[in-house]
Amino acid sequence: MTTTFLRTALAALSTALLISCGGGGGGGGGGFAVGGAAVGTGAQQQSGLVVASGDTGSPSAGGGDGGGNSSTGGSAGGAAGGAAGAAGGGTSGGGTSGGGATASSGGDGAGGVGSGGTGVSTADAAGIGAVDGAGSIIVNGLRYNTDTATYNVEDTPELQLGMSVKVSGPVDADFLNGIARRVDSAADLRGTVSSINLGQGSFVILGSTITTDEATVWGNTTGLAAIVPGSTLQVWGLPAAPGTLRATRVEQRAPSTPILTGTVQNLDTLRRSFAIGGTPVDYGAATLSGSLDGRPLAEGTLVRVRASAVVAGRLQATSVQWWYPVPTANGTPVQLAGIVTDFAGLGSLRVLNVPVNAASARINGGPSNAVGNGVKVEVAGVMSNGVLQATKLKLRHVPGTGGPSSFSLIGTVGNFSSPDSFRVRGQPIDASGPGVVFVNGTAANLRSGAKVSVEGAQVIDGVLIATRVVFD
Repeated sequence: MTTTFLRTALAALSTALLISCGGGGGGGGGGFAVGGAAVGTGAQQQSGLVVASGDTGSPSAGGGDGGGNSSTGGSAGGAAGGAAGAAGGGTSGGGTSGGGATASSGGDGAGGVGSGGTGVSTADAAGIGAVDGAGSIIVNGLRYNTDTATYNVEDTPELQLGMSVKVSGPVDADFLNGIARRVDSAADLRGTVSSINLGQGSFVILGSTITTDEATVWGNTTGLAAIVPGSTLQVWGLPAAPGTLRATRVEQRAPSTPILTGTVQNLDTLRRSFAIGGTPVDYGAATLSGSLDGRPLAEGTLVRVRASAVVAGRLQATSVQWWYPVPTANGTPVQLAGIVTDFAGLGSLRVLNVPVNAASARINGGPSNAVGNGVKVEVAGVMSNGVLQATKLKLRHVPGTGGPSSFSLIGTVGNFSSPDSFRVRGQPIDASGPGVVFVNGTAANLRSGAKVSVEGAQVIDGVLIATRVVFD
């Protein structure tokens, strides 16, 4: 029965982004803890929200939608999620654990992608981008089974839509399915807004310019127009050219210690200082961590700096972390989402500061001649002599012309009060707009417990604005 169920789930996968585990019935042991939140992956028991960002996909098998967070955190949170997943639905415990918890997951159940029959390689790959899906995590269209994943989530109680993430684990040759061994996520920027440019959709924090696009998630605000200089923001994003970051999620926060991510410039190892964008960084008292293969801090390294304060315009670093370092060993599969820099043709460009050769890549999402500096792309391939030999490249946003922005949720309706206020997989949804398309039902069929697939193009003030609802 398990084999049949697994084959059914796998057959439902498409190359589009999706939320897994939408459907009914019990089944699926296991779960995982994200920042202390209990999530039962096999039965779609989820206390937090992580949803798909990209094209609409197809559901696989799973169970009911959960609501609470585990107050125990860590491995106890994983155990609570596992118990909830085994129950095939229901609600996990109350309370919220603090960020930074690390826990191992339980099983993903029938709704997950197991190692049998998937063609997943044994070599660990690296996937870096914004979170696309939950239950089985989806990053840049690649769906990872989370049976044995270890989670390290910082700066927030749980993973949320749009947060930057690195997933490590083996993947198949088509970069469609993988097995997550480790999932890392942390905020990339935190500080006071010094200026805003509404026309360009950008703002400045700590000397770095933060750009936004249609896929930027506004977690607890309606958008850039609602932000005022002097506000404190926490941002997740993708480093672009030196001193710039493309925001994938933005939240307003109370004033707190600074975080700054970007490219190391003007490195002075004797004075232990460098700059990111327009901000000097003193790292004399900082710990350095995250380097791969013992590589030293060098000009051009992508880092995340945590600091105690800004003194006389200089960031006083307490830690310098390599920003989701990419393995360079020959034959390592890698998939990245980021902004193109140093473009000299498809055979020579960079994404997240990684050299990429996309001359032979299959390109979709737009014409190949649209690829250039400032374009947001997803690339996948294999490392060879320090260069990512891309087999796939997808255009996600072209400056001046935009790009597709779509989010998908597949699961069970919960907390229903009206078509403009309900949740799927913990995500608040508004399906009351005049243009919403309903399939296999109408708005009158929305109720707690209904199994649906929801699509939308915007997340405003933390709410997904639905454009299409399909009843299963």
